Amino acid sequence: MALSRLDPRATPVARVGLGLAAVGRPGYINLGRRPDLPADRTVAALRERTHELLDAAHAAGVRYVDAARSYGRAEEFLGDWLRAHPEASDLVVGSKWGYTYVGEWRTDAAVHEVKDHAAATFDRQYPETRDLLGERLDLYQIHSVTPDSPVLQDPAVVERLRRLADSGVSVGLSTSGPDQAAAVRAALRITHEGRPLFTAVQSTFNALETSAGPALAEAHAAGLTVIVKEAMANGRLAVEPPDALRRVTDATGAAADTLALAFALHQPWVTLVLSGAATVAQLSSNLAAPALRLSPEQVATLAALAEPPETYWRRRSELAWA
Repeated sequence: MALSRLDPRATPVARVGLGLAAVGRPGYINLGRRPDLPADRTVAALRERTHELLDAAHAAGVRYVDAARSYGRAEEFLGDWLRAHPEASDLVVGSKWGYTYVGEWRTDAAVHEVKDHAAATFDRQYPETRDLLGERLDLYQIHSVTPDSPVLQDPAVVERLRRLADSGVSVGLSTSGPDQAAAVRAALRITHEGRPLFTAVQSTFNALETSAGPALAEAHAAGLTVIVKEAMANGRLAVEPPDALRRVTDATGAAADTLALAFALHQPWVTLVLSGAATVAQLSSNLAAPALRLSPEQVATLAALAEPPETYWRRRSELAWA
């Protein structure tokens, strides 16, 4: 299976995917998260919530779901759901390697995840992912590549990724940090059999952080699937909407979260935007985004909210896990 199965026009909402970062583990860095999940946040409770979201997403027309080794037990929850729902064969599945979850199912853990992009980590984590997701894995991404990460220059890793691509699994990467554009462009320079090795890139892009836009447009022009993550800026645009965003919500009648996702979907180079919903109600509101039409002036108003990348990522690093 491969990412080529993905058809963003398959359903009216197929350009929105479901990310499981917020429900695969008890702690995450989204603002306003505390009331969204069961108070005890047991494994059983979050398994049930994940399955409720997957039920609702697939029924509504979502056709891509995104997990990671470091999202606690997200791959486990997803694998259980996939085995119980063989009729969902049209759901395209992506996951990531390169971070290890070490939070021990605690919201107050001193460290929640550890980054390691070495070949040995791939050798450990890829079999773990396959054990949980089996043949349903379509896309495997390096998790949160930054320009200072040596992973793209590591011949042992690149060779493993080339072999993975030859096996039929699409290879991608996600990016983070104030210079995502450099990481995207570095990835575009790596080829396999005359084509880019990476068939997908997943980057943070939202009204407060637009700096990766030109590089993502280049990736789209090179034929890559472009996936936007953190379209609501870890909840900032929904919980603390700037005045300009409020004015556009007033003019459109749309909720702030719907508007935030719609802004990303209005970029011509975007294939998919991920919803990080923790409740079915949030998911339903997010899924209104593809139908929301914004004027060029409204898109420009939202784009003008962008912060300097260093400011945005410093603010993100200060968000508490909750």
